[in-house]
Amino acid sequence: MDDKVRPFSTRSMPEQIDELMFPVKVALGTYAFIGFFGLILASVGLAGVTAYSVSQRRREIGIRVALGARGGDVLGLVMKEGAVLITIGTILGLLAARALIRVMSAALSQIAKTAGTSTSDPMLLIGAPLILAVLALVACYVPARKSMRIDPVVALRE
Repeated sequence: MDDKVRPFSTRSMPEQIDELMFPVKVALGTYAFIGFFGLILASVGLAGVTAYSVSQRRREIGIRVALGARGGDVLGLVMKEGAVLITIGTILGLLAARALIRVMSAALSQIAKTAGTSTSDPMLLIGAPLILAVLALVACYVPARKSMRIDPVVALRE
């Protein structure tokens, strides 16, 4: 080596790579936060739609209860409606995700390598919709429980 050249920032290769990958890791964390926030917003939105549907069908539910429907029947009716919405949304979301993965495969493969996963990771492709579906069913359960408490006499008077 030339004795006039002085090293100015000596670091090991893993330290160099960590410094280079820091912005990517921050971006991945930001995307995870945005995804989590989107999951919460989707659940709140579905709970709101279900609550609105229950309030609009208050009279119908009251008639069903007056004719002998049990609380479990009413709960099943509302939950079935929510499950249909969740199933349709999951299927459409998976189809759209599959199409986008094909379109963006080159960029996604580099990001996936950086994150330590792959674009066809079954944990990601099955786990994310499963978590969303479970959370959405819980979000539907709250208004469905309230629908069980509808008094048929009050509902028929309205």
